[in-house]
Amino acid sequence: MLVNEWGDDMSSKNEARFYREYEVFSKRNHKSPMQHQFSLLAPNDEMALMLAQENFMRRQDVIDVWVVPRQSVRAMTAEERKNWTNRLDNKQYRTTKGYGYLRKKWKEKEQGMLDEKEIMSWKEVKKP
Repeated sequence: MLVNEWGDDMSSKNEARFYREYEVFSKRNHKSPMQHQFSLLAPNDEMALMLAQENFMRRQDVIDVWVVPRQSVRAMTAEERKNWTNRLDNKQYRTTKGYGYLRKKWKEKEQGMLDEKEIMSWKEVKKP
């Protein structure tokens, strides 16, 4: 049996219950959004915040840090993910696949306007 410095049983079964997973988010300045940075294991909320400060805030300048228990973050189920992507797939009108030919057309038009024959036909205008 493994025992920590406080006398708690630290066997693998008890260790899994002792530590909780936390997600760490940060904000660099007032205009930037919160961004996920990393996950960590900690026994409680206060220790998680302290570990986040030690591991992250001393390396980068941030104005705010959120430490959230992973169990509080709701992820989409496979069925929800499937329904959301199906709903979004019907908006092909938002893609710009149909305009790829325009660059070629503009190039042809510009080259047609200033061909060698046209340039040679220009006459120098003499000032009286």
